[in-house]
Parts: sequence; C-alpha cells; structure tokens
Amino acid sequence: MYKFVRKLLFLLPPETAHHVSLGALSLFHKLGLLKFFTPENMEKPVEVMGIKFPNRIGLAAGLDKNGEYIEALSALGFGFIEIGTVTPRPQPGNPAPRLFRLPEAGAIINRMGFNNKGIDYLIEQVDAARENGFDGIIGINIGKNFDTAVEDATADYLEGLRKAYPYASYITINISSPNTPGLRDLQYGKELNKLLAALKAEQMRLVSDYRVYKPIAIKVAPDLTDEEIKGIAEAVLDNQMDALIATNTTLSREAVKGMAHGDEAGGLSGAPVRDMSTKTIASFHAILQDRIPIIGVGGISSASDARAKLEAGASLLQVYTGLIYQGPGLVKELLRL
Repeated sequence: MYKFVRKLLFLLPPETAHHVSLGALSLFHKLGLLKFFTPENMEKPVEVMGIKFPNRIGLAAGLDKNGEYIEALSALGFGFIEIGTVTPRPQPGNPAPRLFRLPEAGAIINRMGFNNKGIDYLIEQVDAARENGFDGIIGINIGKNFDTAVEDATADYLEGLRKAYPYASYITINISSPNTPGLRDLQYGKELNKLLAALKAEQMRLVSDYRVYKPIAIKVAPDLTDEEIKGIAEAVLDNQMDALIATNTTLSREAVKGMAHGDEAGGLSGAPVRDMSTKTIASFHAILQDRIPIIGVGGISSASDARAKLEAGASLLQVYTGLIYQGPGLVKELLRL
C-alpha cells in the first residue's frame, strides 16, 4: 500500500509532500487507524545512557523539527523520537527549494538550514504531549541560530540545554549539520573541548537543580578523517559525554554523481551514506569501546543495514530517509532484529 502512497506523494514537491505526510499521519493517529500499519509487539527493551528504551529503533531528528507530531510518529512503533534541530530563536531556514529527492539512489539532499519555530514553541508541544498522557522517550536536538557567530555558539547551546532539560529524556548537540555556515568547525580541537566542557558544567548544575540526570549526546558528521575521529572520541571521553550519534548527512557526492539533483548543495542522506556511517561507527567504537554508547544513523533501509550498524558497535539506531522511501513497514522490519 505504501508504494502506491509514495507514488502520489512523489508527484508533489518534496517539502510539500513532507507536510502532507505528517498531516495525514496525525489524522490517522487521531482516528485510531495507525494500528493497522504498526507492529503488534514493539517491546524489545534495552538500557542505554541509563534510560530503558522500549526498543532500540528510533526516529532521527529532522523529520519533526518542532515537536508537533510526537504521538503520531511514536505510534509507528519507534522506541524513541528525536525532535529538532531547534534553535534558541525561531528562524526560517534557507530559501526554497531546499529539499531534493534522488529516487535512483534512495537518497535525499537537504539544505533546510535549521528552519524551526524556536525552542519555546517546541517545549510547548512536548508539554502538551506529556499532558495528553504520552510517556515515551523524547530526545531534543539543539543547534545554534544561523546569525550567531561560531565563537559565540556556546551561549546558544547552553540556552538550548537549559530550556530542553526539564522536558527531554536526553539532549542531542548538533554540531555536524552542513547547512549552517561554520557549524562543523565546532567538531574539532579547542572549539570542541570548550563547548563540551561548558555543556558538562551546565549539565551538572541542572542535575543539582532538577534532581534528575539527563544524558547529552553529540551528533557528528560522516566526513571525518581518522585523526579527526580520534580527536572527537578523546574530547567526548574527557568531557564525560553520555553518547555519540553517528552520523549526520554527508557532503560527498561520489555516489550520486551525474544524477538529477546530485550536485545540489546540502547534506546527502539515505542509501549513499550507509557505508560511510557504518565505517564511522566502527572507527569510533574501536576507540570508545563500551565507555560511551553510539547511536547509529545513516542509510538504514533494511534489517541488514541495521544489523551492520549494530555489529559495528551501535547500541541504538535511528532512521529518517529510509522511512520516506520504505514507509512504516520499515519500522516493523527493523523490530524483528
């Protein structure tokens, strides 16, 4: 059935199809119809970051930037939902068109640019979901505003952390999107250590205030050298971060060379990033071992893709582009692992 639905959706511009899909999903959820598309048994508990997840399959950030569809998306069978990326202040993101399908490669290129309604709005949505009885695991992915200089980025992340902390199950620090100028510079050297040290200090202060520990995960790019991976791994260990998410989208175009839209600017996701992501997971795991868990994301469109990431060292998994191409059946397939 989803193959037919996808054909119709793919007749629409990608960003329009995105909003139509989420709107339809929300409607189906309210009408109680999602049960016909979701797995019966979603419980395969696993403990990671001190949190007991109902299962290890999650939704990656980017699909629900403002936290408006938490309950409907969770009803698809996900063990956790990551919302955002959200910034301290609302921002429109980059000019459209900024989202491109590459069906031949099972891929998407986006240069959305952290378009979102701001963290205050997102928190209202989380609060509303909780008041409605939703008790699932929510990760809140935070970033810096477009017009905040890289040297001032720590202030944006600290503001995001403070506001997200009471509402999130865990907080993700996005320093790897290719669509905010200079953002990836925060992945390296002194800038990374400065940011992580500040985040850890603030996390400890918030633990004291709220009497509860909320883990922090760092999301990294797949476009890293072995030396850069080593530096990031040492920084997350030294600053006692709680998890690593590997990986974000790639700037590489090798796998989509010559395809329609293959040369568009932005981050490439989907099948072409699968092997890059899995290799990055394995490289980080070789250093981190089991001291810091890894959440694997990038190009998961089948159970075999997911298994490869688990074997590379991931403890949890996230999907995004694969869901767009495969539909809700992908979650059901992954839960059979």
